[in-house]
Amino acid sequence: MFALVDCNNFYASCERVFQPKLRGKPVVVLSNNDGCVIARSNEAKALGIDMGAPWHLNRDRFKKAGVIVRSSNYPLYGDMSARVMRTLSNFTPELEVYSIDEAFLNLAGFADPEAHSRVMRATVLQWTGIPVSVGIAPTKTLAKVANRLAKKTPESGGVLVLADEAAQTAALARIELTDVWGIANRIAVRLVEMGITTPLELRDADPRKIRAAFGVVLERTLYELRGISCLSLEEHSPDRKNIMASRSFGRPVESADEMQEAVATYMSRAAEKMRRQGLVTASITVFVNTNRFREQDAQYYATQTVRLPVATADTGKLIRAALHGLKCIWRPGFSYKKAGVMCLDLHRAENLQNSLFHQADDPGRVELMRLMDGLNQRFGRGAVHFAATGTKGSFAGGGGILR
Repeated sequence: MFALVDCNNFYASCERVFQPKLRGKPVVVLSNNDGCVIARSNEAKALGIDMGAPWHLNRDRFKKAGVIVRSSNYPLYGDMSARVMRTLSNFTPELEVYSIDEAFLNLAGFADPEAHSRVMRATVLQWTGIPVSVGIAPTKTLAKVANRLAKKTPESGGVLVLADEAAQTAALARIELTDVWGIANRIAVRLVEMGITTPLELRDADPRKIRAAFGVVLERTLYELRGISCLSLEEHSPDRKNIMASRSFGRPVESADEMQEAVATYMSRAAEKMRRQGLVTASITVFVNTNRFREQDAQYYATQTVRLPVATADTGKLIRAALHGLKCIWRPGFSYKKAGVMCLDLHRAENLQNSLFHQADDPGRVELMRLMDGLNQRFGRGAVHFAATGTKGSFAGGGGILR
């Protein structure tokens, strides 16, 4: 049996953990440029607020309805996600972190998966403050279906089990084709053209015809809907192709010194992420942009990519490279809304090769970075940081000039 644990309205729930006064009130979270809605509490959904609703077109409507608006805080969400996943790891020997707010668990061998999941759900809420829903089924695809219905069925208490064919059939009859994991609108349209209009009809279709028309991936989905497991847990995620650290500013940034502190802070965070995953980068990109929604302001957007002689995860080296890139694109006289860095060309640190004229990080610097990460993990982010990130904490503490 697989369980899919999904955090309810995750970003909004994270905001409520640290601001309990938001509980029971309509809350929306905006994208990192405050462009559109990317998360909604149940109360906000009940008001008919759509995902992706543009903030600048709904400002008055939200204010009139008493909707509380929060800018996204991805460092907070990442930390809360890690807490949830660490809690879940206590309830299974096999865990796949599927996304920032979802995880698959292998519950094979547990005598009562439902009771086990209810204890798990209560523990996550108690230890982290994040409410979750749990869907349990013999396949990952059916576990997704169970989780979806657990959210929509209050009497389930947040946990729904699809253990037998009768329960699975009843569940599939309640959802649309596009509600099935992996079936997007285009695939759904093609399925309808073939006469398959519901998940039940897809489950009962001829696997050979599905494979001939769509390939092996949709054929696996068909078998998964029949309760035949074709997708195993992926306990070790593949290495990331890039890592980005960025955030919109709470107020316009116009001075070069503040922008340098911001870029140095974002570079520090990206380097920390790389070291945590055992990666190094051979290329970084720095970008800055103004607020495109303020049409009365002069607009500017620029990026600069800096190649490194040898891939590294040393924060000092990366900050030096990032500030060099910023210097190339900085233009005075603009009110900047956002900046960020992206680490490209990532490699495993243990596979790093020296170049003819440049050496990889020496053991002393590697140990220094390890100690710095350990201190920050123990005493809080920014407890030990490079002077380039500033001394007043404008960026080191909150990832940007706070609102």
